[in-house]
Parts: sequence; C-alpha cells; structure tokens
Amino acid sequence: MTRTRLVAAAFLAATALTSTEAFALPQEGDRVYTADQNSNTVTVIDPVKNETLGQIKLGDPRPNVLSPLYKGQVNVHGLGFSPDHKTLVAVSTVTNSVTFIDTATNKVKGTAYIGRNPHEAFFTPDGKEVWATVRGEDHLAVIDPNTFEETGKIKTTSGPGMTIFAPDGKLAFVANSFNSQLDVIDVATKKIVKEIKVVSPFSPFVQMTPDGSEAWMTHKDVGKVTRIDAKTLEVKGVIDSGPISNHLAFGRSGDRTLAYVTIGGENVVKVYTTDAEAKLVATIPVGALPHGIWASGDLSRLYVGLENGDGVDVIDAASNKAVAHMAIGQAPQALVYVPGAAPGGGAENLTPLKKAPENLTLNLKAPEGEMGAGQVVSRNLGLIDILEISASKLKPDTAYALFVEGTDEPLVAFKTNEKGAAMASAVGPVRAVGKAAAGEAKSVKFRVVEGEKAKADGVPALSGG
Repeated sequence: MTRTRLVAAAFLAATALTSTEAFALPQEGDRVYTADQNSNTVTVIDPVKNETLGQIKLGDPRPNVLSPLYKGQVNVHGLGFSPDHKTLVAVSTVTNSVTFIDTATNKVKGTAYIGRNPHEAFFTPDGKEVWATVRGEDHLAVIDPNTFEETGKIKTTSGPGMTIFAPDGKLAFVANSFNSQLDVIDVATKKIVKEIKVVSPFSPFVQMTPDGSEAWMTHKDVGKVTRIDAKTLEVKGVIDSGPISNHLAFGRSGDRTLAYVTIGGENVVKVYTTDAEAKLVATIPVGALPHGIWASGDLSRLYVGLENGDGVDVIDAASNKAVAHMAIGQAPQALVYVPGAAPGGGAENLTPLKKAPENLTLNLKAPEGEMGAGQVVSRNLGLIDILEISASKLKPDTAYALFVEGTDEPLVAFKTNEKGAAMASAVGPVRAVGKAAAGEAKSVKFRVVEGEKAKADGVPALSGG
C-alpha cells in the first residue's frame, strides 16, 4: 500500500467515512462519471488532470431514439457503483434498464431490464445486491450483480426515487418522487420499518452525512432540504435552499463538514454548515442548471454536473470557488466520483467526445419590480434543436407559453407547480425559427407569456435574449 493510501486509510478510520469516501484527494485511477440524458452516454473524467477521457456509448442521441428502438438505452439518468469500485451501474429511465459497466475497461458487462421508469440504483454495502428504485411503480428491484437478473422486489410507497444505505448496512433510506415521505427499510428483512413525513412529494436525491448520523434529502419542487436523524428516524430540520434544489454532497474544509446543494434555478451551489442549525456560508456561481454533485475521496473537491451547460465544474472546498471546468455529454443528470476505479489509468473502449455546436443558453428575467427568473437552452442537432426551459418564482399553478419574439406560435407550453417553478422541453427547428424572426441567430429573443391560450404579443412574465 502506498503512503497516500495509508494516509487515506487512517483518515477513514478517524472520521468514520463511508466506503464511497475511502480514498484520498484525486489520484491516478480515480474517475468521475456523468449520466448524459440527451446523448445517452456516460462521460468518463480523470479528476487528477481535470480532463474528459471520453464516453461510454449506451445508445443513440436524441432525436434518433424517437424511431423504433431495438438496441441501446434511452435517457441515461442514474448512476451508482460497487463497494470495491470495480463496477458502475447506469440507469436508463425510458428503456427501464440498469447497465453494469466494468470501470477498469469501460466495457458493458450486462444489462438488467426491470419495471417502469427506474431512477437510481445502488449496491448494498456488502456488494451482493443492487437495489434499483422503480419510480413508475411501487417497489425496488433487487438485482444480482453477477447474473444481471432481477431476483426480487421490495414493496415501497409508489414512486420511489433513490436509495442510500447507512454506513453499517443495516438501514436503507428511500426518497420518493410522488409522496411526501421517506421510507426507511430494514436491509436484512427488506421491510419498511418507518415512513417519515417530509415537506413535499418530489424528492429526487438522498445522501448520508460522512459520519452516518443523518440523511439529507432535496425537494426539487419546493426548493428545500430535509435533515433526518439516522438514529431517531425523525426530521431534524428543514432548509429553504432555493428553486430547483437538485442533488447534494458533503465536503470538508479544515475541520468542518459542509453540505453542498445544487440550486438549478439560480445556477449556483449553496454551502451549508452541518451544525445543529444549518447556516448558509457560501453561494458559489457555476454553469447552467447544476444537477448532479459528488465529492472526491477526501471531500476536498466537489464535482458538479451542469444539465444545461453540458459540462462539469470543480469546486475547491477550502476556498469554496469553482476552479476547473470540463466539457462532457449532453444534459448530465447523476454524477458520481469513484476512487480507484481504473487503477490501470487507461481510456480504452471510450468514444471521443464529439465536438458539437455551442449551446444557445439565455437567461430570462421578469419585468422590473416583478418576481420570476428562468433559463432557456437550445442544443443544435443538425436540422432540429432540443429546447429546454427552466423557470422559477412565477405564479403558482399557472399556465405559461414560451415564444420566440416575432413569431405567433409558442415553442412549448408549461404549467408551474405550487411554488411557481417549472421545467419543460420541446424538439423543433428553434434556431431556424429564430433566424427567420430576428435575422440572425445571435439576436434571438424569448418571451414567456401567461395563460392557457397565451398570445405572443401578451405582456411577458419573463423575457431575454
């Protein structure tokens, strides 16, 4: 064992870190992976050099997948990895699959096809099973990682979103996407032992603190974070984090453990203390629509996937500043950091990252004195574009439509949730429409207008270009 690994082992013993944090600051063989939903790839990053090595292609990019599909995966979305860091699992929500990838060779070992719209999958701490949340149904799929076969189901409340295990392997915490609760499961019996009521029905992500004393979960729909005491199984506190609170991770700065929350609606990562009363200590600007986040082995670096920026930003926990950026696949969702994943250090079996046209990304603002903010991203795919809009701080439960200024037909219609936030997407010739309306693509302007039958010349709730 090298001196660095010995130091890391001592650090682990002293701080009771989980297996996902068992090694020290980025070193040879460590890898960062992103699940790229639009390109249907897994991007592989070397965190020592902050370099994108290439991609593992699991399917064709959009819109190719809109035709009949016989092979490949669609909507590569969730990621997990084995306790020995030798296997990566990638969940594809549309093809209902969990793909097993050898981290040393970047080769697909096998694929399990399970229930409707799975979201995330994680290995049990003993490495003997993979539990995948089947969000479109009401159970976890139990998969054998050697045969890639589903061996059983664990009953849950409908809409399970993600499972995280306590460090001692005795309890599993299951966030929910449709119901305002967190299910706590006894791993040995595979039975729910408690249903903890929380503040909203949409919680896409749950993570344990490094010492295993708490589970923290995000509420994307209402912009909050809930803290659960892992011993008493009671809510310990709720943080008002901000619109589109996506994922969270824990970093270490000096002797402090800090929580890092991606706030998609503000293009920032917010940093909180983990004291009895969490306090906001930093707000870090990052790229467009931060989503997934995971810490390096010693918690000194945080890696942030940018859903609308098609990149990864690296945050230094000591300074709480973004210090590096890498281009990756399209629309990254989950992100994981896997220490020692590729001890050989190669990039074999990877597809080079394609050089694509730059995204058209525009911020939307409300008229002076009004609330509201948003962002539009248009990814060029040749003859068509994929357009995505995220908005927050608008009127709750209200219909809106997005127009290119100078045109009469909306690009996409959407309705906000009870907190005035929404996300929507559309496929079409956005840039061609913009050129026709504005004369040149760089002058494209967008307007968001209120109403189920909104007119392009209506008073904009948001605009920008």
